[in-house]
Amino acid sequence: MNSFRVRALASTSRLHDRLLPRGRLPVTTEPTSTLARFVTDLRYEDIPMSAREWAKGLLFDAVGCGLAGWHGEETAQVLALARALGASGEASVLGGEPLSLAGATLLNAYLVTAVTVCDVYRPSHCHMTPEVVPPALAIAERDHLSGRALLTAVAAGFEVATRVALGLHYPTFRARGWHSPGVVGPFGGAAAVGKLRGLNWVQQRNAFGLAGSQAAGTFAAWGTPTVKFHQARGALSGLLAATLAEQGFLASEEILAHPDGGLLSSYSDGGQPEAVVADLGSRWELEQISLRLWPAATPLQSLLTALFDLIRDQNLRAETVEAVRVELPTSIFNAHKDFAEPRGTFEALLSPHFVTAVVLHEREAWLAQFGPDRYADERLRGFIRERVEVAPDDGLPLSACRVSARLRDGQHVERVIHAPKGDPRNPASEAEIAAKFRRCADGVLTSEATDRLAADLLNLERLSDVSTLCRLASRTGTGARV
Repeated sequence: MNSFRVRALASTSRLHDRLLPRGRLPVTTEPTSTLARFVTDLRYEDIPMSAREWAKGLLFDAVGCGLAGWHGEETAQVLALARALGASGEASVLGGEPLSLAGATLLNAYLVTAVTVCDVYRPSHCHMTPEVVPPALAIAERDHLSGRALLTAVAAGFEVATRVALGLHYPTFRARGWHSPGVVGPFGGAAAVGKLRGLNWVQQRNAFGLAGSQAAGTFAAWGTPTVKFHQARGALSGLLAATLAEQGFLASEEILAHPDGGLLSSYSDGGQPEAVVADLGSRWELEQISLRLWPAATPLQSLLTALFDLIRDQNLRAETVEAVRVELPTSIFNAHKDFAEPRGTFEALLSPHFVTAVVLHEREAWLAQFGPDRYADERLRGFIRERVEVAPDDGLPLSACRVSARLRDGQHVERVIHAPKGDPRNPASEAEIAAKFRRCADGVLTSEATDRLAADLLNLERLSDVSTLCRLASRTGTGARV
């Protein structure tokens, strides 16, 4: 995503010096207040060009993912729930009909994550765009706010969410069974909505207190669509938190570091409150959020990168392979080993065995590759049983994967990937991101509407009213097909 990584040529204003709570305790003892001041003080001009462009790229990708979400197996069920939340229609739905503010936020968040192709913040295995973008879009549309206001708000939301995630000390957090999006996500949504609504810092602090009081979601849901519902509920929780705080509703003054029930102690081991605020406003953690080019689980993006590299460089294909071995970090192997023969689309998206088989056979990995006609295909199942081995490797870091294949002609080929395509260490190109966006919109919007929507998103700062963009992306626009 090269155009989204442009570095500012001129120096930009830094916020850190004016973010410290005046005359109060040291900053690390009050990270919630510090984050609240960060959000309320943040101006568009304070965000470095690189962070702005990265945030805009994430927003661009999230809208595309939301359009693709209509292909999700459970989307109709979430649509029914969203419709039940209210009969008003003031908020646009990506590729769909308008719903209430709450309904559109919930449904758009699910759409963004429905086909497992949205972003990921790898340090805490957390998807950020489903919780931040939908409530921000809903408020920006309703209030007829500018593209600059929206971009500033989502940047604030991404930064707050990644900072909260850093503070939770993920190894301990994960060992306790928590799933990040439903715990971290409400803070990002509350920050974005709070920024758009102009909350003062006390209101914003209360919004974070309300966000933390709604934090939930565990890995007991792993392997089921409920893990995606964690994202949708997290978005709605952020919207509720900021909206209620705007009314003067009181909440914990220190939801993160409070010794009795604070997020960092209750969900972790006391966490790292200093990491929440370190270099805040001068180092932008949101730039560590990755994109996914393919619809598959986050840890399998390195596998897909390796497979497509071998296809490109070695012309690897199923008929030339005698046996293929996929090595994954042990924790990743343990989480995915039971999906060798998937029983549904979501399990197929989580299966390293199936991903290997279908990509080698079809040299493609998009939505069609994960439907019932593929995961139930006995030819692919036979290939998995006879030729695919998936094994753990304690020496591989979490984002890595090794693929080795023995070919029928006796050759041996191998590829080791440490950073998958779309990771900030291995960024996707502008052309790759644009191609993904078009694939997401295919069958949902017309080609003309897709072009117009992409242009508006890529030139977001020039839009005077975001509502025009939201309508274009919805069924009320002239280009919707669904």
